[in-house]
Amino acid sequence: MGSKSTPSFRNACEVIHSNMKLYPPKVAFAVVVANMVGTGIFTSLGFQLLAISDTQLILLLWFIGGICALCGALCYAELGVRHTDSGGEYHFLTELIHPYAGFISGCVSATVGFAAPIALAALTFGSYLQAGLVPIDPRWSATFLIATLVIIHTRTRSESSAGQVYLTALKLLLIIGFISLALFNTPAFIDQLRADTQPTADTLFSSEVAVALIYVTYAYSGWNAATYVLGEMEDPRRYLPRVLLAGCAFVTLLYLALNAVFLISAPIDAMRGEVEIGYVVAGYLLGDTGALVVAVILAGILISTVSAMVLAGPRALMRLGGDYRRLRWLGVLNKDGLPKNAIFFMGAIALLFLWSSTFEQILVFAGLLMATNTLVTVIALFISRFRSPGHAGDNLYRMPFYPLPAIIFLGITGWTVIYSAFSFPTQVGVFVIALIGGWPLYRWAQGSGN
Repeated sequence: MGSKSTPSFRNACEVIHSNMKLYPPKVAFAVVVANMVGTGIFTSLGFQLLAISDTQLILLLWFIGGICALCGALCYAELGVRHTDSGGEYHFLTELIHPYAGFISGCVSATVGFAAPIALAALTFGSYLQAGLVPIDPRWSATFLIATLVIIHTRTRSESSAGQVYLTALKLLLIIGFISLALFNTPAFIDQLRADTQPTADTLFSSEVAVALIYVTYAYSGWNAATYVLGEMEDPRRYLPRVLLAGCAFVTLLYLALNAVFLISAPIDAMRGEVEIGYVVAGYLLGDTGALVVAVILAGILISTVSAMVLAGPRALMRLGGDYRRLRWLGVLNKDGLPKNAIFFMGAIALLFLWSSTFEQILVFAGLLMATNTLVTVIALFISRFRSPGHAGDNLYRMPFYPLPAIIFLGITGWTVIYSAFSFPTQVGVFVIALIGGWPLYRWAQGSGN
């Protein structure tokens, strides 16, 4: 079993709550939206078009991804109101399955779950800046962005929360402006949304659709971000379900609108295989000069994404530091209750990903492991229900239509994970090695006297 939280860590957390230095619901909502709306939506379409030409099928996959995220949010909302502490999957799996399950989940969340997407989003930020004629190597721009946001989120809670809200608001205004601009200019390729045939069952379960869905599920990842700051939220039992469901519903509508705009604003052949989809579309909407301006704007949009992940991700590391003696340096909090060491450590891991891997390697590996992590956590919901079946006087949130949302989520995500496992055996091999090799690390982290 993991060790009890160290006194200094526990006392610091009590100080945070006694002083009411907690994130309000709007910050949690901003964290969810900003975590979801990032690299995936601005890069996935180009990869999907490599295998699928049916645009209606592509939009259907984005709708399915939204339904899957909403079902996952329903499950996590119930878990969160019954297990109210920061750490996300780490906290849920530690309490409901076994400390080792939580330990592995925490390590996956802290490295692949957040650090890898931070590297991806920052690299995309750098690529858009370079496309906008900013003569800087994308990796150096990404490095500067990560370092700057790490510093901001280790200063004070008020600066951290205010910065996230403002950045997310700016992101949404820019995206809505981009959609409005595309619709204001009479779409030249609206015929691309018309399909001669309807998708069949064989088509929906084809290997091409499975690969496309991997990119979709990656783009929707982040819907669970609020659970990482659960112990630092105001009244989480009241606000968490609203934050998760509102965030998922809003992003689903936004994703459908953005992809539809992409598909009616530029020829499919021009977008196929391209990473900077927004830049390509802007070129057809506004010409070369306008595309350069939009590229810089899209780079600005991704700042909010990186910021949200830097804010939420280190909470799993913080919990590891509070629960395991030899990792307690990760649980060190500054005077405002922010996990400064965990934030710096995650920033360092993100920089390692940034300078050692290619874009597609990071995307596929991160998508596979994050999907597996949420899959196991939703399974844990059944354990939570078994242990706490609920009583007439229990006013805590309970997922409607149980267990249907959990079954839908497990079905969609499970199919994606299984197909990914067969398609990308190298990534699966790394995961299995990490799973087995994590046990000695787990025992070491407990230290003596646990």
